[in-house]
Amino acid sequence: MNEIVIAPSILSLDYSDVSAQLEELMASKAKWLHFDVMDGHFVPNLTFGPDILKGFKKACPLFMDVHLMVTDPEKYAPIFIKNGADLVSFHTEALDNDVNRIQNLLDEIHRLGAKGGIVVKPNTAIEPFESILKYCDLVLVMSVEPGFGGQKFMEDMLEKVVWLKQKREDLNLSYRIEIDGGINQDTYKLALEAGCDTLVAGSYVFKNDIAKTIEGMLA
Repeated sequence: MNEIVIAPSILSLDYSDVSAQLEELMASKAKWLHFDVMDGHFVPNLTFGPDILKGFKKACPLFMDVHLMVTDPEKYAPIFIKNGADLVSFHTEALDNDVNRIQNLLDEIHRLGAKGGIVVKPNTAIEPFESILKYCDLVLVMSVEPGFGGQKFMEDMLEKVVWLKQKREDLNLSYRIEIDGGINQDTYKLALEAGCDTLVAGSYVFKNDIAKTIEGMLA
């Protein structure tokens, strides 16, 4: 069984108080930092570029979990790896759910020295990607529509988590199961019970006592 990891999302950082919040994060039990990259095309929001990642990597030496919500992940994955991404996950939908293209990009990410994973939106079934699970270090299940923080958790997405957990056991694999969207004091428990081992949490972490909240989720 994989260790439980909390990946605070910097999308919810208080950007008027970044230094203090990063210090709190580094003093907490958080080991990962979740970095949402949105291009304004694949999702209707625009966030961070590779230079921002590079700055965070320098200021906060946590494991950088980069989630690409971009139309062209084949172009941007190498750029973000060069700038400090430890893991890059990308949307299957951005590659037209083509398993060959998805596998090729996972191979390229690994060749460049990073870990790689796939992401599915709420309306995308996970079962068609069974054949490429063996190439994944992580599978990220979106429990909200990607693009904006603060949305309500879609509990029916946990069915994908249960399926992924079972497949991991059946196929003797070790990929992490991550969930992103609407994680709070109630939903994180549901996610863990379903089989998640990696939780992306934004406002729930940053709008409360950071260290105490993360420690509570790991208890």
